Amino acid sequence: MDFAAIVVAAGSGSRAGTGVSKQWRTVGGKPVARWSVEAFLAAGASRVVAVVPAAEMDTAQALLGDLPGLIMTPGGSTRAQSVMRGLAALSASDAVVMVHDAARPFLNTAHIQALLVGLKEADGAILALPVADTVKRELEANIETAPREGLWRAQTPQAFRTAPLNAAYAAWSDEQAPTDDAGVMEAVGGVVRLVPGDPMLFKLTYPEDFAMAERLAGGARITRTGQGIDAHRLGPGDGVWLCGIKIAHDRELIGHSDADAGLHAITDAILGAIGEGDIGDHFPPTDPQWKGAPSRIFLAHAGELVRRKGGTLVNVDVTLVCEKPKIKPHRQAMREKLAEILALPVDRISVKATTTEGMGYTGREEGILAQAIASVETPA
Repeated sequence: MDFAAIVVAAGSGSRAGTGVSKQWRTVGGKPVARWSVEAFLAAGASRVVAVVPAAEMDTAQALLGDLPGLIMTPGGSTRAQSVMRGLAALSASDAVVMVHDAARPFLNTAHIQALLVGLKEADGAILALPVADTVKRELEANIETAPREGLWRAQTPQAFRTAPLNAAYAAWSDEQAPTDDAGVMEAVGGVVRLVPGDPMLFKLTYPEDFAMAERLAGGARITRTGQGIDAHRLGPGDGVWLCGIKIAHDRELIGHSDADAGLHAITDAILGAIGEGDIGDHFPPTDPQWKGAPSRIFLAHAGELVRRKGGTLVNVDVTLVCEKPKIKPHRQAMREKLAEILALPVDRISVKATTTEGMGYTGREEGILAQAIASVETPA
């Protein structure tokens, strides 16, 4: 089932303490709001709208603007107004929408799929946890125990058919602002199903919540490693392309593209780390459009696939095997070029070189070999 998503990130988060708004604070080295946007993109959302404070659009652009296809829109003074602005930013073709609080960062594809199943025969579906603790109500002079049977703690995301949700918000007239979108749907008689929630989807509200989230962040992501190997023959020419840098030489590497063995090996390493096949699957050598193409296109594509999966490229290590040309004078330029293509700090890029002491095809200067390893962090 196709779906769109609205990530509500327009609140001030005053209970979380002073300083930067809580949706821009980092958990596990990443802004809180980015966790949820990346999770929706990784799960295949057709469109994701981030509703952010009108006064913080520049901050939102700086922290989220590189995510593919993300729409950002300014929020309102209440949560309900922000959700309605998010709905207005969607397309008429978005039949299903999920509304999620950015302050619940540990969203994953399993949560989203469970909601889509729950929505099949209803107007809405929400993630919820049964109340397990004894519930007390404070009275003027005492307290009393409230029955907890049938009580559930609502979480987000909450999934809805878009047209009924729009109609429900249009009909909302209660002076008291709704605390969630299911309440708006309930008020007009819409059918909402409960879907088993997840304690990991807790909401970051108080400063101590961030300390707990920081401890959990390591367990919410996994590190994956991929390896890439590529080799190209040498032929007559005026220079070789290696790791995005052209080195003057009396030979050149022969291939369908620019034959940059270094970039090809790194591309395969990244694709391998995220389980996306190899460079030939994405850029077939039989396709004439890639004839003579700069290999930085292939590497940038691999980096983009990592981001679409909600992942982060951690580091890249490539070794070039050749007798000539000498690599050492060009290593720093190669590192800087790779850092530029992959949007990584230079200190996460390693370029090394070695020879085979005259042995084999690299020793006979018949070709150049490149081997690469890449590490990627992705949602668990």
